[in-house]
Amino acid sequence: MAKLTYVSKAVIGGKPASTAIYYLLTKDSFSHMHRLPTDEVFHFYLGHPVELLELFPDGSHRITRLGADISKGETPQHVVPAGVWQGARLVSGGELALLGKTIAPGYVDADYEHGDGPLLAHQHPQVKDLIHKLTGEVSAF
Repeated sequence: MAKLTYVSKAVIGGKPASTAIYYLLTKDSFSHMHRLPTDEVFHFYLGHPVELLELFPDGSHRITRLGADISKGETPQHVVPAGVWQGARLVSGGELALLGKTIAPGYVDADYEHGDGPLLAHQHPQVKDLIHKLTGEVSAF
């Protein structure tokens, strides 16, 4: 479930200057690996911690734990840079989390690139099991 809450009236290059959404992750859902040509600012609002995987063009990766407990290394806000593959899911044992994203320039459907699980797993074998969880696709490599 996602809800678009803001679309800027200002336009940059044919796109809204900024957009904002909020969405719910549950134990039965995940944010599929994808990338956008714009920065995405994640906002953690409430619920259980979320594991965010980023795959960088140089072959490296980063796992960030979005959440409210800063003393445990969680962060309530995180930026995924433009062009970086990313996907998210609840940390094991969690029931739900409410998150938001602010994107500038704003999101348009044509910018969304859906991740190919087997290809991403081949390119990033060190996190292939997590990629599988964020795509639901079995690696052919």
